[in-house]
Amino acid sequence: MTKFIKKDQLSSSWYEIDAKNAVVGRLATVISKIIRGKNKTTFTPHMDHGDFVVVKNIEQIRFTGKKFQNKKYFRHTGHPGGIKETTPEKLQEKKPGETLKLAVKRMLPGGVLGKKQLTKLKIYSGSNHPHSAQNPTIIDLAKLNSKNIIKN
Repeated sequence: MTKFIKKDQLSSSWYEIDAKNAVVGRLATVISKIIRGKNKTTFTPHMDHGDFVVVKNIEQIRFTGKKFQNKKYFRHTGHPGGIKETTPEKLQEKKPGETLKLAVKRMLPGGVLGKKQLTKLKIYSGSNHPHSAQNPTIIDLAKLNSKNIIKN
């Protein structure tokens, strides 16, 4: 029988990722695995067993190809004919971290558990963040895979 972890045995840690020149989709997969807790041996699918992730330098995130201008995000207002579309370029001007947040959100389970896990993602512009007291472990994306970073 599979052993599931109990609520009192849960422990969370903190990770820090520098998003400078990082590819959005590849960064989102790394973040979603950590937030869900799939990087742990004690992964339990129905519980929030993930860790916190702090992403800094979000304004320097990159898309491959022409996706920055051509990709479209759709949302609906709820009224008839109320479909709205935007591009990552426009979204980056208004809310710099929203493109990454949408990518991670779509990789998490739908419903209450996914919403709760998404709160463990902390996104900041610039290299400073208020979570240095938690002593986050730094994850180097370039060391995980050379394709994670776009070299200019």
